[in-house]
Amino acid sequence: MAYLRLAFLAAVIAPSLALAQPASPPSRQAIDGFVDAFASPTHATGKLARWEKGICPIMSGQQSKISAFVTQHLVAVAGAVGAPVNTEKTCTANIDIVFTTTPQALLDDTRERSPDYIGYAPGGSELRRLATVTHPIQAWYMTETRDLRGVGHIDTGRDRGDRDQAAAGKATGTRLNNGMRSAFFHILIVVDPSKLEGQEVVPLSDYIAMLALAQPVSQDACLDPPSILNMLAAGCASKPAHVTESDMAYLRGLYSMNADRIMLSSQKNDIANQMVQSLGAR
Repeated sequence: MAYLRLAFLAAVIAPSLALAQPASPPSRQAIDGFVDAFASPTHATGKLARWEKGICPIMSGQQSKISAFVTQHLVAVAGAVGAPVNTEKTCTANIDIVFTTTPQALLDDTRERSPDYIGYAPGGSELRRLATVTHPIQAWYMTETRDLRGVGHIDTGRDRGDRDQAAAGKATGTRLNNGMRSAFFHILIVVDPSKLEGQEVVPLSDYIAMLALAQPVSQDACLDPPSILNMLAAGCASKPAHVTESDMAYLRGLYSMNADRIMLSSQKNDIANQMVQSLGAR
């Protein structure tokens, strides 16, 4: 089993939130570009998903000290940006972080046994495409649509009958908000340590936290202002070693936006406005 370096972890008692600072405040145009590059809408509502249930992460495939650090760090980031956290000691895991040197075999098995964990897929070919491992750290998002009463329905392209296929029916019907919102139900994050030789645990934990709290459009874009996701993207001039101020501002915006907005553009604008306030944009 391949393990990560513990040089930094040995001196750490509790997770810390060291932030990579921007060289100067970004422009509103740059912030809008960051939001566009990061915000991925769901198929069911065309809106952005976020956690509405408290997160309960679990990690396997690494030493217990590393697993504890990574999951505690994720909880710390969630708390700092206003994402809900399940504080029960016996909570049911809804974020599975798996370290394995055979990630494709794991995804193939997941696709066969629990295809909804792969994400929304209207057919078998799309499901196989989604279940293809393309990055050393990669996430798969199972989402749900929640109605005005808070009742959720899993987003799936498979025929599961009226109960799961029916759209969440209680909506407000107003011009700006309709009471329908998207939420994460389960996130699977798979890490191949054989492709991350020499990687320190702190930046890795930051990277995992971003994938666990938001659903980026791509892991290959070089975001500007910089993001921790630049760390593993090819050709980026800036590769932060920590979660950045822009990352945290985006997450704060995501978890404070009006999730009932009808238009995706309105949700993005809510996030961008929050980022402007947080970053002092020009």
